[in-house]
Amino acid sequence: MGFKSALTGAFLFGGLALGASTFSPARPPAIPLAVKAPYLNTWLPAGSNGGNGGYLAGEWPVFWTRHITAWTGMIRVDGTTYQWMGAVPNSQNVDQTEFSYTSTRSNFVMNVGDKVEMNITFLSPVTPEDLKRQSLTFSYLDVDVHSLDGDSHDVQLYADVSGEWASGDLNAVIEWDYGTSDGVAYHTFYRQTQTEITESSELPNWGTFYWSTGDADGLTYQSGSDVIVRAAFKNDGVLPNAKDTSFRAVNSNWPVFGFAKDLGSVGGDSVNTLFTIGLTQDNAIQLLGEGSGLTTYPALWKSYFDSDLAAVTFFYNDYSTAAGLATDLDDKVAEDSIAAAGQDYLTITSLSVRQTFGALQFTGTDSDPVIFLKEISSNSDIQTVDVIFPAIPLILYTNPDLLKYLLKPLFLNQENGHYPNTNAIHDLGTFPLAKGYPDGTDEPQPLEECGNMIIMVLAYVQRTDDVDYLNEHYKILQQWAGYLIDESLIPADQISTDDFAGSLANQTNLAIKGIIGLRAMADISDMAGHTDDAANYLNISTSYIDQWQGFGINSQADPPHTTLSYGDADSHGLLYNLYANSLLGYGSDFVPQYVYDMQSDFYPTQALKYCVPLDTRHTYSKTDWQMWAAAIASEETRNDFISHIATWINETPTSNAFTDLYDCVSGDYPGITFKARPVAGGHFALLALP
Repeated sequence: MGFKSALTGAFLFGGLALGASTFSPARPPAIPLAVKAPYLNTWLPAGSNGGNGGYLAGEWPVFWTRHITAWTGMIRVDGTTYQWMGAVPNSQNVDQTEFSYTSTRSNFVMNVGDKVEMNITFLSPVTPEDLKRQSLTFSYLDVDVHSLDGDSHDVQLYADVSGEWASGDLNAVIEWDYGTSDGVAYHTFYRQTQTEITESSELPNWGTFYWSTGDADGLTYQSGSDVIVRAAFKNDGVLPNAKDTSFRAVNSNWPVFGFAKDLGSVGGDSVNTLFTIGLTQDNAIQLLGEGSGLTTYPALWKSYFDSDLAAVTFFYNDYSTAAGLATDLDDKVAEDSIAAAGQDYLTITSLSVRQTFGALQFTGTDSDPVIFLKEISSNSDIQTVDVIFPAIPLILYTNPDLLKYLLKPLFLNQENGHYPNTNAIHDLGTFPLAKGYPDGTDEPQPLEECGNMIIMVLAYVQRTDDVDYLNEHYKILQQWAGYLIDESLIPADQISTDDFAGSLANQTNLAIKGIIGLRAMADISDMAGHTDDAANYLNISTSYIDQWQGFGINSQADPPHTTLSYGDADSHGLLYNLYANSLLGYGSDFVPQYVYDMQSDFYPTQALKYCVPLDTRHTYSKTDWQMWAAAIASEETRNDFISHIATWINETPTSNAFTDLYDCVSGDYPGITFKARPVAGGHFALLALP
């Protein structure tokens, strides 16, 4: 059972009714505003536990940590000033009438005093096959104003951002400036003391933010205290073209950077004002890879632009092209999602695109790109293998080459002798410093990561025919396969990717991952010309999958099902690792069809209000693993999974960016707060299947 594609709700803020707004296809727990990269990741809290219901006016936008990234919008119509974004005290808010989202856009429609209507679009472009554009850590805000009542009205528009965007440490001193270039007016602001490759409260201690708009007639600007700058517009509808020269801490009289635009007499024809917000950093990541020391990786945009301003002005002036490319992706995701599993599925997939790509840092050069992933919110690890793994459906769906760029740092670190263990590494450290674990003390998920790496490599090569890639890495792949031969059939007591659930021996789901990894190694060996190895891996994996069925299935249960761990007849869990068997195209040729059918029949018997629990130990579940299980289930079971998740999106009380972990009964966090994690890419499981 699904839910309505447009939902209506009203919310009270400060004792004043903001009015009723529709929400289509749902009201997310948090609405993505500027979500493009790990350090440009701003959302509007919406859920009832800390949000205001999804209304742009009356709530401060926040970084994924809940650090306020103040973003204020006001509009003055016939001498009366209204607030359309932010939470400035004693403001009269516009009336939000509609909200909708796509894969790249969040759209708001506002009624301003029954006189004019505003169409406000937050666009964070996602261009997986255009790395020049994808490399830019910038986002668009497009504001359209037109008459609502048929009369013409005198209109001025205002928007500002605060210094809070520039630092996670509010005591840090920032500097700022104003300038124009190539038809673009910009405020620039940055930490006075820059320390590369370090963070304060998840935000960078280096780099420069640019807040820009068109350098056109009717534009005025001001930097200064939030109270002073906003009052100037509220009272006069214009700013004094003045720069505050007293550089100070972010929290010292809260410096903001404002633009005001006199739109003149606005009638039925739309008047558009475009803003952009973004961050430039020359260097992005340090990696222990080639050689004995750290290698500094430049931000990828540096390969395409010779200066910050060249990048800033290109992005601003590229809006028409960027918007067209965004529409192409929006349409593709919409058409494919609806064709695969209906509107509820699109509700999930379209909320997942910006979140997934928003965890990726594009570095290197145009001839040798390297992508680093931040494990946002769970522990900020860099290049976590079992976070890349659940995200790969979206990566494979949009551009399989991106997976190669994501795996490269992991190969560089381990193939250059910086990791002593024979199994695959878990991660490379804490973002943005990928210094690895020369002493081998990474989080111990040896079976998990060996299986993940081998499966991902084959999935990439199957879609690109890059056989040279297999030869390049064959030695270490063989090493990891050796680990799987020794350990996958009877897994020792260990944690899996679901480490929060605890350690367990003989995990049925973990074992099948390792066994599928061995089957994948047979294909890798064959494609790389190692036919004897291929025959050996095929024989072993075939033997293992036969034995696994005896160990891990409770055939006497009604209905029968796989167990959470061998021999524990009363236990069960999502057998999501079976998805890899289908992703690699094996189907029932390797894992018998009855296993698929058995699990598909079993899952609905365990469904609670908002999800099917991950396993018998808890009542929580994960959205990525549910979608992996759904993708290989019967149509009825698949739709049941999807309906539960789509309903949860609209009803959850959580107000942070889309969590992948929640309680199936309450819809709330289960004592663990995951948010904005790139594993949301796993929601594309249906669309990544061959």
